Amino acid sequence: MLIIHGFKEYCAILFINGALLKDPGGILIQQTEYVQAARQIRFTSLDQIIEREPMIRAYIQEAIANERAGLQVNLKPTVEFKMPDEFRIRLDESPDLKIAFESLTPGRQRAYLFFFSAPKKSQTREARIEKCVPQILSGKGLND
Repeated sequence: MLIIHGFKEYCAILFINGALLKDPGGILIQQTEYVQAARQIRFTSLDQIIEREPMIRAYIQEAIANERAGLQVNLKPTVEFKMPDEFRIRLDESPDLKIAFESLTPGRQRAYLFFFSAPKKSQTREARIEKCVPQILSGKGLND
């Protein structure tokens, strides 16, 4: 339901399905544009935690209620994420690669798409794709 994170610059409470929370205090943060469900509350001092304690408790109670009610975030399907042209061409050229990629879990597919899309240069995208083809064909995710 939630995770407590500690980092150099801040600590945070991460709500696994935080996108479902109402956030009347406007304190929930979406870490990156790719994070669909999780949201965090960040703190840079103990005073912030003490000051926000009633609000934090309310958010936790709402998260518990959402969990008990079985509410879930509607995640975007993988097809809605950008696929680099270099990878799309590779899939069109290799039916086995396309079948293997489509057989991966949605999370593994997204991880590859993010990894392949990150570089600005086409040459770097192609090198990443080439490096990962054997892994995809063996049914493994990017970090398996």
